[in-house]
Amino acid sequence: MDEHVYPAEDSHFAELEAKGDPGALTDVLAALKTKARDAGLWNLFLPDDEWGVGLANADYAPLAEIMGRSVWLAPEATNCAAPDTGNMEVLTTFGTEEQQQRWLVPLLEGEIRSCFGMTEPAVASSDPRNLEARIERDGDEYVINGTKWWSSGATTASICIFMGVTNPDADPKGRYSMILVPMDAPGVSIVRDLPVFGYHDRGGHPEVRYDNVRVPASNLIAGEGDGYMIAQARLGPGRIHHCMRLIGMAERGFDLMVERAIARTAFGGPVSDQGVVRDWIAEARYRIEQARLLVLKTAWMIDTVGNRAARTEISAIKVVVPNMALWVLDKAIQTHGGMGVSDDTPLARMWAGARTLRIADGPDEVHNMVLARREIGRYS
Repeated sequence: MDEHVYPAEDSHFAELEAKGDPGALTDVLAALKTKARDAGLWNLFLPDDEWGVGLANADYAPLAEIMGRSVWLAPEATNCAAPDTGNMEVLTTFGTEEQQQRWLVPLLEGEIRSCFGMTEPAVASSDPRNLEARIERDGDEYVINGTKWWSSGATTASICIFMGVTNPDADPKGRYSMILVPMDAPGVSIVRDLPVFGYHDRGGHPEVRYDNVRVPASNLIAGEGDGYMIAQARLGPGRIHHCMRLIGMAERGFDLMVERAIARTAFGGPVSDQGVVRDWIAEARYRIEQARLLVLKTAWMIDTVGNRAARTEISAIKVVVPNMALWVLDKAIQTHGGMGVSDDTPLARMWAGARTLRIADGPDEVHNMVLARREIGRYS
């Protein structure tokens, strides 16, 4: 990170600006990917001995935290970036041999990227029972219709894992299926990219329209009605990976805050002499440590008893960690004054990314509701 990644950040963003394409693969990032792969730092996220390096979630956690300190470069440089990681896990667990050879292998090799089509603009997608996009069987094909948005990475993706309704009359958890949709298939169109507080990420977060898109029936993942089950299996590791990286963001924000407080003088002494700033530094340290321990416990539970048994902990970290990171980054921004809201530091960009994670993969309110319901159920 010190030798290769941090020094490359400014060059990466300057190259993106010069290209005029926020989704472009920069020469800087391409070089980092080559260096990382040559060093054996590749597909570290996948706890599978056949397809990945076989690290447990608890082993991966500190590595993801380190990579989260430069979330724009390090995760993709090591082929550990969302949403590819979650999609590769789906194909590893549920994909047919044909699907794995066609899509998983190129993803693991870093030859292509992918996206995940679940959230829809016309409904409250935090309640999956609202999803309206359709996947309908027609002979040896499925026909896909619907509009998705916040399809992260879609502008650079070769394949989408699309979630839609196959049987609207089934039980809510049995209505949905997932299917592989090539992004160059006739009828797939990107309507627009969606910025995050004005920032455009590589691959974007586009709104994508699917208009009578036809794909082979063999593109269905698992069986009809398995979409909800697959989503739960996918989102558990995805949520914890986000939280691991957020701790890295918070630690980098903490470093910048303390360095700035020591370096700047106000009212006759270093800013770090101000009592309020010392309170921020102390509170930031124990907030980060508390959140890290909860994430590590959750990773250990996923490794030992599985996603389902760790649902309470997964919901807890999904609320605790983004709020912790936002608090730390906010104090770091405040300590920097005007510089904190500019692009002269990574703080504003990190804050924007962290804020979305109070919504993405389930908003705080839904996780609180689910967690409370489970706790009450234990007493009932």
